[in-house]
Amino acid sequence: MERGENMGIKVFNTMTRQKEDFVTVEPGVVKMYVCGPTVYNFFHIGNARTFIVFDTIRRYLEYRGYDVKFVQNFTDIDDKMIKRANEEGVTVKDVAEKYIGEYYKDADGLNLKRATVNPRATEFMNEIISFVKDLVDKGYAYEVDGDVYFDTTKFKEYGKLSHQSIEDLEAGARIDVDERKRNPMDFALWKAKKPGEPAWQSPWGEGRPGWHIECSTMACSLLGETIDIHGGGADLVFPHHENEIAQSEARNGHPFAKYWMHAAYLNVNNQKMSKSLNNFFTTREILEKYDVEVVRMFMLSGHYRNPINFSLDLLDQAKAGLDRIYNSIGNLEHVIEVSNIEVLKEDEKEFNKKLDEYKNRFIEVMDDDFNTADGISVIFDLVRDINTNINESSSREIAKKALELIRELGSPLGILQKSTRSSLEEEIEKLIEERQRARKEKNFALADKIRDDLKARGIILEDTPQGVRWKRA
Repeated sequence: MERGENMGIKVFNTMTRQKEDFVTVEPGVVKMYVCGPTVYNFFHIGNARTFIVFDTIRRYLEYRGYDVKFVQNFTDIDDKMIKRANEEGVTVKDVAEKYIGEYYKDADGLNLKRATVNPRATEFMNEIISFVKDLVDKGYAYEVDGDVYFDTTKFKEYGKLSHQSIEDLEAGARIDVDERKRNPMDFALWKAKKPGEPAWQSPWGEGRPGWHIECSTMACSLLGETIDIHGGGADLVFPHHENEIAQSEARNGHPFAKYWMHAAYLNVNNQKMSKSLNNFFTTREILEKYDVEVVRMFMLSGHYRNPINFSLDLLDQAKAGLDRIYNSIGNLEHVIEVSNIEVLKEDEKEFNKKLDEYKNRFIEVMDDDFNTADGISVIFDLVRDINTNINESSSREIAKKALELIRELGSPLGILQKSTRSSLEEEIEKLIEERQRARKEKNFALADKIRDDLKARGIILEDTPQGVRWKRA
């Protein structure tokens, strides 16, 4: 299929609440903006799910041949950041620098691909001020005492993303009462300076931007007035993304994004994550206990639009599943190492064709709104079939193709790229050392158990005058 054509991918669009054929604005290119963190603290596992989901969507689109321009912002001026700076006795910029650094540590720990650009709001202040001025000039915004508000009644389609009228939104929203606003749902585009806050000079006096205007400005500046995908967590549908749409389309006069995508919530032990319930985990805490591939495997084991429940037991289940796949990878690496048959055997040709079918199945389910849950199921089916059909008497060619396919299908998910050889050898050496200690301490029961456990895994120990050696059975 030619680059840029509709490849059969379907995307669920929050705006239309249905799956749509994925056709990009510019052939072969995906312009993708995903709302990033406010950098005042470490990010938690709920954030991690959203970041992993959109990292995987980006990886899959690249796997399917698209050039993805992936922008994820840092909100580096915000009420929470000002509060944190005051608590720590430092500047807001100091807080931003510290937690942007911590974000990258955790993002790298989650094997998230670096964004094409990670813009900061403070780097786009001139563009933000110009954006707000355009809205004022067009009659969509008004100034009161140095604050600038967007007039939601002037944008007739306000509420179209959350599928609610302004009246419904007013009834259900927690709104800061401000008598100076013309309408309760009007939102701040620019905030007048308060004592002790960072501020920038503007036509309305010194101040700083509202939260919503930052993303609209950076997306427009870096990707253009109409982008392909705008994504984030489900909690951003209203008011953040609703407000982005209103201000962007009011200014530009055409759709802001073709597809709106939202990752569902992550609950902890079937309850909303909350510090008060003591069920709050940072990503860093989890990565200290579990390998990154276990975390990604767990996060992708449910469809991104469905809430998933987080618990350590479920992480352990994900680890067990991942171990099964890696056992198969280890077996394939062993066959490649020991087989004396180089090329495909006659009786392997049918299974060779079947491997191609697994790849097609994986693409089919992932093309259907990035269904990672079904994609992982295809990999498990593949591994089961490999375990049945490939052994030491198989050819190197079939083992290599099977191994390459596991890695190929794992790549868009950010998993299954490690070799088992070095880690297995390291584990065996540690067990041999443990067995030697047990023998010195005359704990022969433990020494025998270690030997028997290794034998069950196909590892034979030989006691020689030069020490203990091991070989495969």
